[in-house]
Amino acid sequence: MKIVIFGLTISSSWGNGHATLWRGLCKHLIRAGHHVTFFERDVPYYAGARDLHELAGGRLVLFSRWQDIKTTARAELRDADAAIVTSYCPDGIDATDLVLDQDHALRVFYDLDTPVTLQALRAGEPVSYIGPRGLGEFDLVLSFTGGDRVRREFAERLGAADVVPFYGHVDPDVHRPGEPQPHYRAALSYLGTYAADRQDTLERLFVEAARRRPELRFLIGGAQYPQDFPWSNNIYFVRHLPPAEHPAFYASSRLTLNVTRRAMAEMGWCPSGRLFEAAACGVPILSDRWEGLEHFFIPGEEILLAEDTDDVLRAVDLNDAELHSLARRARERVLAQHSSAQRATELIALFSQTRSRPSPMRATLEA
Repeated sequence: MKIVIFGLTISSSWGNGHATLWRGLCKHLIRAGHHVTFFERDVPYYAGARDLHELAGGRLVLFSRWQDIKTTARAELRDADAAIVTSYCPDGIDATDLVLDQDHALRVFYDLDTPVTLQALRAGEPVSYIGPRGLGEFDLVLSFTGGDRVRREFAERLGAADVVPFYGHVDPDVHRPGEPQPHYRAALSYLGTYAADRQDTLERLFVEAARRRPELRFLIGGAQYPQDFPWSNNIYFVRHLPPAEHPAFYASSRLTLNVTRRAMAEMGWCPSGRLFEAAACGVPILSDRWEGLEHFFIPGEEILLAEDTDDVLRAVDLNDAELHSLARRARERVLAQHSSAQRATELIALFSQTRSRPSPMRATLEA
């Protein structure tokens, strides 16, 4: 099967959660014998932190302007079996028009930012990657978030006819137990791009815990942190941590914290890719609460939950045996249910199922 993707980025993991997910998924699609072409606009902030330069076994097309590759993209679609447009694709509306106006490839929209999309729509704000045609002409809409509310709102607000949850995942070839490194040593770590909408939670579950335990070392890894972030003397910082460094980062922590974006937490049923990556690396995880989390991990057995600073300090004080047991169960769960290889298999199955169903839009175009 040939799959053409118009996405945000696969070439740079800096400041976004898309690249690592696409790398794992594309790698395992290619390993399974499928061909993948990924179109990505070449923007300065990703070019300056590019940590992937070619798509092994597939094709990565970097371009400066949509008009420069429109003809190439149309040619790629002529023999494609499926074409995917993603959320936050800088040329999402143009790519949508190109994909919807052809009658060969399966038309797919993948929203990797579902809660953000719905939050904007509810507020009456424009969504830069979804144009006036909405999602009604797509054969399949994939959502990073599950739950009946997503299907209902995508249908009502965007006309989507077939919405299926397609959750995050992890590539265990990249995210796996690593060797601890002294410069990443921490009693509690946190890996994530700065986001204002999770700052309150981060201050409650991380910053305040560091203040109350000045004898312990705390570590943050991520991009875009402002100068006025409330640092303390025992909070250390790594500005950019490419995926290759994640195993050492996590291996050097007794415990790592997951903080969910506000829109994702309010929506529920939306595990971040970081959650699966940390579990695959074998580090015990402490997370904020959100609806549906127990569908992915068993609280108290595979993951710890925290609502306030006291919960965090109790977790930090657990003995090594308790933490190691927790981490082992979480890793087993992730490898069994949430690997990139499994998602690749699921994606091809979804494509086949969608192809086998009558599509009014395809029938109209083919008539």
